Amino acid sequence: MSNQKSWQSNVQEEGVWPLVSVVSVNWNQDGLTKLMLTSLEKTTYPKLDVWVVDNGSTKGDLRALKDEFPKAYFLRSEENLGFAGGNNLALSRAKGKYILLLNNDTEVERSFLEPMVELMEAQEDIGIVSPKIFFYDKPDTLQYAGTTLIDPITSRGKKFGYNEVDEGQFNEIKPTGFPNGACMLVRRDLFEKLGLLYENYFLYYEEHDFAHKVREAGYEIYFQPLSKIYHKVSASTGKLSPLKAYYLHRNRQVFNRRNLKGLLFFLSSMYYFVIATPKYVLTYLLSNDWKRARAI
Repeated sequence: MSNQKSWQSNVQEEGVWPLVSVVSVNWNQDGLTKLMLTSLEKTTYPKLDVWVVDNGSTKGDLRALKDEFPKAYFLRSEENLGFAGGNNLALSRAKGKYILLLNNDTEVERSFLEPMVELMEAQEDIGIVSPKIFFYDKPDTLQYAGTTLIDPITSRGKKFGYNEVDEGQFNEIKPTGFPNGACMLVRRDLFEKLGLLYENYFLYYEEHDFAHKVREAGYEIYFQPLSKIYHKVSASTGKLSPLKAYYLHRNRQVFNRRNLKGLLFFLSSMYYFVIATPKYVLTYLLSNDWKRARAI
């Protein structure tokens, strides 16, 4: 897959691009959402519609965004439904052949979408594609360049390139363990076949859970380094927040309960309660971080 010609389809030559529906969730972050929408307006992809879900925001005024971006579709939930629930409001309405789940704390390069779509068009066994993702405040430094598979015992995977300066060392188009929920292109018919995002997670692991179902259904998940975006990491929850600690640790067990059976589930539970939980609680206590220790 490192040879570009091996994945390019003829959509660019024919000029027949499929519709892509972009879905993004806003919660009390109109300013970030505006910047994301502004970057999308500058993209070169010719057939795009954009859906913004206001997820029970208590700050800001969505009417201003509606006035500034009249071509976008805006939906409003009176309560915060979480990442999955907010996305699902739009997923049940969007009509694109492909759905791009895009965090509102991202900004995209002008031509970021074409390479992902061409890769999907060229290989029908690919169900999800994620791009190369950089830290917004360090635009030469990688956040995501693919991963290993999730370890069934620890429920963790290794991220390739994390916090490395990009020097072209991750420029191969290849399968990846799991996508990055900040930006993932999905075939819409997979949501019809497999169901929408599982809402009980509320925050974190939704994309891992859905990717697990996609892989079980026989589809591949790919990393496309020719597509690039920039991520303002943890803008909603905060990098060191108790909320983030709570949901990350809780949802590892939710993921295991949903996707593991028998001995693997037993071993993963023992690892979590005997090793991982005491380790993280002790680490937070030693750093006098009582709130995150309590959250776990």
